[in-house]
Amino acid sequence: MKKLTNIIGFILLISVLGCKNYEPDTMNLGAMKMEDDEQTIINNIETESETQIDKKLIKNGDVEFESENLTETRENILKAIEKFKGYSSSDNEYKNSYEISNTINIRVPSENFDKLLNEITFGVDRFDRKEINVKDVTSKFLDIEARLKTKKELENRYLEILKKANKVSEILEVEKQIGELRSEIESIEGRLKYLNNQVLFSTLNVRIYQTISKQTEFGKKFKNGFKNGWNNLILFFVFLVNIWPFILIIFGVLILIRVWRKKKRKEK
Repeated sequence: MKKLTNIIGFILLISVLGCKNYEPDTMNLGAMKMEDDEQTIINNIETESETQIDKKLIKNGDVEFESENLTETRENILKAIEKFKGYSSSDNEYKNSYEISNTINIRVPSENFDKLLNEITFGVDRFDRKEINVKDVTSKFLDIEARLKTKKELENRYLEILKKANKVSEILEVEKQIGELRSEIESIEGRLKYLNNQVLFSTLNVRIYQTISKQTEFGKKFKNGFKNGWNNLILFFVFLVNIWPFILIIFGVLILIRVWRKKKRKEK
C-alpha cells in the first residue's frame, strides 16, 4: 500500500513539473484556462466594485389630476421642466366628447425629480393617480460592469494567443472567438449605458385633463332662460312688496268706485 502511494505521488509530481515547463501553442488550451478563470475574475471585480460604487437608484413617477385651465397648466409644466434642466420626451393631446387632456413624458436629472414634482403639483387638491417608485439596481449594475470587464480581459488574452498562433486554422479560430467576444462586449456596453441613463435621469409621466360640459347649445339657452325667468319673478315679487301701500290705495279706490256705481243704479 505504501509503495502504491509513493508511485502515485511520483506521477503527480512529474505532471506538475511537466505543466510548468509546457508552453501552450494552441488556442484550445488557452480557451480552457480562460473559461476556468472567468468566474474568478468576475468575483474579484465585484468585490472591488462594491467598496467603490454608490447606490444606483432608478426613480419613476406617474401623476394624473384635473385642471380648470388645461392650457395654462400645461405652460406651467413646461416652464418647470426647463427650470429643472429636464426635457419632454413626448407631449400628446387627446380630446373626446367629455374631456380634453395632455399626457407629457418628462425626463429630468434624478436630483431634481422631487423639486419638479412639487412644483408641477403645487395647489392640486386631489389626484386621480399619484405613484412614485424607487428601484435599487446597484447589484445589477455591478454584475453588468463586472461582466464587461471580464469580457475585455478575455479579449486581451485571446489577442495574446493570436500573436503566438502559427497555424492558419488556429488563427481563424482565435479570430472567430475574438469576433464573438467583441459582439458580447458591445451588447453589454449598450445595457450598461441604458442602465446609467435610467439612473441619471428619472422619468415622470404627467396626465392633466379638463372636463367638457355635456350640454348642447339649446340646453344652455333653455337653462339660462329658465334661470332668468325665475330671477325676474323674484324681482317682480320684490317690486310688489315695495309698492304694497299704493296697491292697497288702488284697491280701496276701486272698491269705492264700485260701491258708488251700485248706489247710482238704485237711485235710478
